[in-house]
Amino acid sequence: MSVSPATFALPATFLGLAAHGRDASWCIAGIPLDVGTTNRSGARDGPAAIRRASRMLVDGAHPVHRIEPALLSVADIGDFAIALGDIEKSLALIERQAAGIGHLIALGGEHGITLPLLRALAKRTGPLALVHFDAHVDTWPDNFGQRYAHGSVFFHAIEEGLVDARRAVQVGIRSPMGIDVHDWTVERGVRIVPAEAVHEAGPAAVAEQIRAVVGDAPAYLSVDVDVLDPAFAPGTGTPEIGGLASWQLLAILRRLGEVGFVGMDVVEVAPAYDVAEITALAAATVAWEYLALMGKRAAG
Repeated sequence: MSVSPATFALPATFLGLAAHGRDASWCIAGIPLDVGTTNRSGARDGPAAIRRASRMLVDGAHPVHRIEPALLSVADIGDFAIALGDIEKSLALIERQAAGIGHLIALGGEHGITLPLLRALAKRTGPLALVHFDAHVDTWPDNFGQRYAHGSVFFHAIEEGLVDARRAVQVGIRSPMGIDVHDWTVERGVRIVPAEAVHEAGPAAVAEQIRAVVGDAPAYLSVDVDVLDPAFAPGTGTPEIGGLASWQLLAILRRLGEVGFVGMDVVEVAPAYDVAEITALAAATVAWEYLALMGKRAAG
């Protein structure tokens, strides 16, 4: 009789998965980039922390979708290489490594990883719709003189034509920002749904807005863990009060089965500031939720 290992004894991969090659339907990769952070550093340790926390999620099927993500065609392919201390070389390396992967689920690392992932994807799909959960719009032209810091990701993505701004929606926004940054973002066509609007309208209404904005375009999902209130995600570099509760984020994601996602990332977990792994577990659960959504979609 075979006995499954206890969760603490599972391999140190996402969901304890075997790394059985990049030909899986969904590939998990860690990207420990942590060069362009502007407040508290430490996101380089995010991928390992997310993987450790994910061992909590292997006891059975998703409670709503009735899909067991660990049993899907999914592989943890390890961490991408980066260029130590060099943002632009790191972005080029990440783009090259992502180029040959069909459907990538990336564990950050800082939010800067999203730009090269979009560059790699857009070469195959054309401009993408965007579903972006965050406390910050990340459309600053630069951060403190650094052109490719983690707060400039979607400025470049829009300017480079990687994202169709008219099909982009940003949920949970609540940080201080320059009026010029806000106006530039809205003038490009991006729909901003502030955190307060999520609290007032509820997950079902927000999910309906997202579906309406994205339509039937191929879409990318990017989740900065600081979209959650620090009560639910203290372990991040740029916490902002007044954020979403964990249940609100999950309830919105579970209603996005009609969106044609072709890739996703969850970023900005900084374990040094975490408490009892709650931030890492939140990030792991977001990736797990996404896998369950993809599995359900694939099963029809």
